[in-house]
Amino acid sequence: MTERKYPIGIQTFSEIIRGGYLYIDKTDLVWQLAHEAKYIFLSRPRRFGKSLLSTTLESYFVGDKDLFHGLKISALEEDWEQYPVIHLDLSVVKGQQDADSLASRLMLLLKGYGKHYGTDRDEITPGGMLQGLINRIVAKTGKQVVVLVDEYDAPLLDVLHEDRKLEDMRRVMQEFYSPLKACERNIRFCFITGITKFSQLSIFSTLNNLLNVSLDPRFAAICGITDREMVDNMQEDVKRLAAYYGISKEEMHKRLQQQYDGYHFSRESEGVYNPYSLLKCFQQRDLANYWFESGTPTFLIRLMRQFQTDITQLDDLEVPASAFDQPTENMQNALPVLYQSGYLTLKAYDRESLLYTLSIPNQEVRVGFIEGLMPAYTGLTSGDVQTGFALKFWKALKAEDIDLAMRELQAYLAGIPYVEGFKKKLADAATAEGFYEYTFYLIFSMLNVYVRTQVKCAGGRIDMVVWMPQTTYVFEFKTDGTAQDALRQIDGKGYALPYDTGGRPVVKVGVKMNPATRSVENWIIA
Repeated sequence: MTERKYPIGIQTFSEIIRGGYLYIDKTDLVWQLAHEAKYIFLSRPRRFGKSLLSTTLESYFVGDKDLFHGLKISALEEDWEQYPVIHLDLSVVKGQQDADSLASRLMLLLKGYGKHYGTDRDEITPGGMLQGLINRIVAKTGKQVVVLVDEYDAPLLDVLHEDRKLEDMRRVMQEFYSPLKACERNIRFCFITGITKFSQLSIFSTLNNLLNVSLDPRFAAICGITDREMVDNMQEDVKRLAAYYGISKEEMHKRLQQQYDGYHFSRESEGVYNPYSLLKCFQQRDLANYWFESGTPTFLIRLMRQFQTDITQLDDLEVPASAFDQPTENMQNALPVLYQSGYLTLKAYDRESLLYTLSIPNQEVRVGFIEGLMPAYTGLTSGDVQTGFALKFWKALKAEDIDLAMRELQAYLAGIPYVEGFKKKLADAATAEGFYEYTFYLIFSMLNVYVRTQVKCAGGRIDMVVWMPQTTYVFEFKTDGTAQDALRQIDGKGYALPYDTGGRPVVKVGVKMNPATRSVENWIIA
């Protein structure tokens, strides 16, 4: 088999096609999007192909027909009319410290087009320059203009937690985007993409006809790779990776799904793989966590700390659409940004209650997310957890030796009281029991173990439930009472009853935590 060329880090459609790189044909959706409305907005997480989509639209509108030979769009487009295109990638202007520097960078971005279509000294603001540029292009070409704005929110993400700076920079962006409405008659198509959703009133001024297709089932798979697309286009890649790991193709397919699949961008959509991670996995022949190579964004961790987000409740959240599909500046918690940036995704929809279920998409996100959150929530680093302790703890759980696992945990926690961050986080926690709940949640999650805390049941709330392949563990923690008290609570309130079905063993674990030593004091297993 000829070595496959994967477009890792290549986001330009023309380069991918001309370079013979792997391309998943979504040009039928591109054509449909281009004819859906004049102004369209699409939100997708980072590294999900938004820039590739923008450059595909650019190639389509400039009429580069040869690039699309043999692709689905060939059966849909007949005219291939050419339009002038303004393509603005705002990721190049992020990181500005104030509104003036942001305005200067935006004007510098537009000057490249000014070399071809002229400039005017009276255009002293980014919006003024953009409006003048659109009008001059129409005057010179006799054609309406296509405007593509990629990563529109990039300049604002780093200042989401700074209200005053955010407001000043938001005004700059509002002025910059105002010509999109003023020049409506001169615009053929306008496509805006980013991660977060700022309200139209604050960012896009009077652009009240901006169609948001982020949750539209028709375009749910326009970015990313569906399982069907992987099966149709990457069977040899899966087979080769399976041979490298020494497992069957079917088992490798299952592992790829668990690691990179699971994103849903509408209530009726099929699952979508993170394209960057999937392709990087095939290229490197390693089921690693590629989406987090640059780490969890600082702005997201700051927001979660600001809103005191309970990380243990991020699985199976039942919420209305208004809880996550809302303007970023109106949010009362971190949920909108967690969803819009891809750390949570849609998993189910109840037509009667109109509630969505949100969960962490897959194992790559879970482990990478936990690594980023560990220092912020416990004062520990992921290295502290993984070095030595993790393998022993995992092997004990896998062998269904919970007593050995608890001894390993006791020894590990007893060895880290010197970590000032850990002591400070414990001192700052609302309750010691709550602190240990999310510490254990983070530890279990990093070990590829499905865990939930504060699980509702008829008798109340279970501190923690851990699902292993063959066994379910029900934990109750006590800092004031004894391990026996914890076990009596499990029995008295029937915490184990919901899981005592289907022949799976259920193990009850009462745990006594000692806040003074910050470790496990003792435990009882039943």
